[in-house]
Amino acid sequence: MTTVIHKTPEQLRAQRDRLLAEVGMSYEQLRDRAEVYSLSMDELDVWHTIEGIDYLLAGDRGDVEARQVSGRVR
Repeated sequence: MTTVIHKTPEQLRAQRDRLLAEVGMSYEQLRDRAEVYSLSMDELDVWHTIEGIDYLLAGDRGDVEARQVSGRVR
């Protein structure tokens, strides 16, 4: 049986902030280091988790607002 975890957008944003604090980087720093394959395994796990959170937030709040939160420019 599959386990489903339900989180509110506020909980997802708080988790995202905690993860960035855990690695001691801003979103932009983490993204830039991911682009040049310069992350440790733990940092890479954080990066993938943040990408997943951003995906979920984009579906919840609409494309424009989600881009503002994630720091992505499309």
